[in-house]
Amino acid sequence: MFDVLGDLNWLGILTGFIAFVLLGGVWFAGLFPQAYNRSLGREPKAKPDASPLFFVGPALTCLVITFTSAIMMAALKIDNVGDAGLFGLIVGFGYLTANTVNIAINPNFPRPLFYAAISGGYNVLGSLIVSFILWAL
Repeated sequence: MFDVLGDLNWLGILTGFIAFVLLGGVWFAGLFPQAYNRSLGREPKAKPDASPLFFVGPALTCLVITFTSAIMMAALKIDNVGDAGLFGLIVGFGYLTANTVNIAINPNFPRPLFYAAISGGYNVLGSLIVSFILWAL
């Protein structure tokens, strides 16, 4: 594994991380804020608590996902756009969205499948963007 770390594209990781975080802002604050609130059982116009964790937590998870994807893509020697897209879809659906559904199907989420569709869509698109950036750079 440590051989793979030397093969990582750090510019790609930084760029993919920034793109993933920006997508989150656009997705949850710009495109789907009311739907996201409804999926959580809140009023459509509710504003989230703007704690430091609210901003730092998602960014850190985006960094971990991007870094992990870079390691896996290097280990798998993904070197073409088709394989990068397939990788992004597999990670997006197979890990990120599946885990989102698993988290959502507990009694604390009033509309778990609605929540999973919104968050899962973000995860799939984010995974694809990260994978294409890591491949391209």
